[in-house]
Amino acid sequence: MSTFPSPQVLLTDLLQRPSVTPNDAGCQQRIAELLQPLGFVIEHLPRGSVSNLWAQKGEAAPLFVFAGHTDVVPTGPLEQWDSPPFEATIRQGKLYGRGAADMKASIAAFICACHEFLGDFPEHQGAIALLITSDEEGPATDGTAYVCEQLQERGLTLDYCIVGEPSSNQVFGDTIKNGRRGSLSGHLRVLGKQGHVAYPQLASNPIHLLSPALQQLCDRMWDAGNVDFPPTSMQISNIHAGTGAGNVIPGYLDLELNFRFSTEHTPATLQAEVEGILHQHKVPFELRWTLGAEPFLTPEGALSEALKAAIQAETGVQAELSTTGGTSDGRFIAKICPQLIEFGPLNASIHQINEHVDLADLEKLKNIYRRTLENLLC
Repeated sequence: MSTFPSPQVLLTDLLQRPSVTPNDAGCQQRIAELLQPLGFVIEHLPRGSVSNLWAQKGEAAPLFVFAGHTDVVPTGPLEQWDSPPFEATIRQGKLYGRGAADMKASIAAFICACHEFLGDFPEHQGAIALLITSDEEGPATDGTAYVCEQLQERGLTLDYCIVGEPSSNQVFGDTIKNGRRGSLSGHLRVLGKQGHVAYPQLASNPIHLLSPALQQLCDRMWDAGNVDFPPTSMQISNIHAGTGAGNVIPGYLDLELNFRFSTEHTPATLQAEVEGILHQHKVPFELRWTLGAEPFLTPEGALSEALKAAIQAETGVQAELSTTGGTSDGRFIAKICPQLIEFGPLNASIHQINEHVDLADLEKLKNIYRRTLENLLC
């Protein structure tokens, strides 16, 4: 019988697979090969070009789920990397490669934690499952969202879920994400009239029309947040107008904006406030809204307490709950799981050139996941 890989060996294997969204590059097949001998029933649930894996061992309650993604963001300029991003290079105790922190380290730690736990506690309570997708860094429509729909149709109840997102901030183990703000995007088109810059009376400049309203939008404090969420924020991510010629007043302006919103607002209230400001300044506009995610929150409970205790025992760090940061696939799982939190390695290098994970943290991460299983299923 072959030896089960260590977290470092497994992570190295996964990093060497160029699984840029939505390509899984064989990661989930390798995961299935390791889980099946442990007693997991493997289901591959592809949709379109996306690979999804649901692996479950046992059917008793409570059902504990590890969730994550094998896909990674593009590498960016290869010449800026100190070592090839898909070669998994070790330097000064750190393992470098695209996806090391976000989030193949957590997946390697999940699997090795399950192996150790099942070896030590074959008669444990409840059931264990893994939900893995290759669509988290992309549109996120054919991945976790799709699998959750399938599980819901089966009437399957998820009791606990840890998403392996890189949650640690300053020190490994310092932050557990127990919720996320919502995400609301808007595409605004301001309608003007094209003309010659020397004859502004014959044209209508959309840049000038928008400027007072844009200043008010940027200066506005949308809310102060609350005990669970930081304040709602708005950012302009793209703005474009003009033909490229210096003597032409543009006929329209396109602008992209995004809200990360707390539970002090709803998508409807934010839309109404933005459109109200535009109307107030008599801006002629078209505005298309896209809701990326509703905010979700897991109150303190058995899962967060079990994970906190595991982190404290393994690292001596007292973890804090937080809802900061961007969106994650947790927004889909939270609809079918009452206790969902996110925990993983340091997030300082994610999506960056020379992304990496500390090998000492990788071993601790595996132990924390194993201890959490022990705290809840033994």
